[in-house]
Amino acid sequence: MAKRKTPKVENLVETPTSISEEQLESLQSLIKKMNSIQMDMGKIELHKHALAHDFKMLETAMQEEQVALRKQYGDVNINLQDGTIRKTEDVEANKED
Repeated sequence: MAKRKTPKVENLVETPTSISEEQLESLQSLIKKMNSIQMDMGKIELHKHALAHDFKMLETAMQEEQVALRKQYGDVNINLQDGTIRKTEDVEANKED
């Protein structure tokens, strides 16, 4: 078979080398919005972690307060509205009635 003297023409239509300015701006806008949302989600997770830590500290403080109250007043129930103390036996007797 004889060699071709002229090169074979594959495609007469020129291949684009870049996307349009509008397409580029649209893609950049979408990526910017996605990155912003990811950043906000990260901030929320950090805030959530800080709140969980604060809550745990408050739980520990509450347990320490309960121990101190139990040492001072014994095993009693304390009304959190007015601070009155009821002995545990009184509460259990009322439940049986």
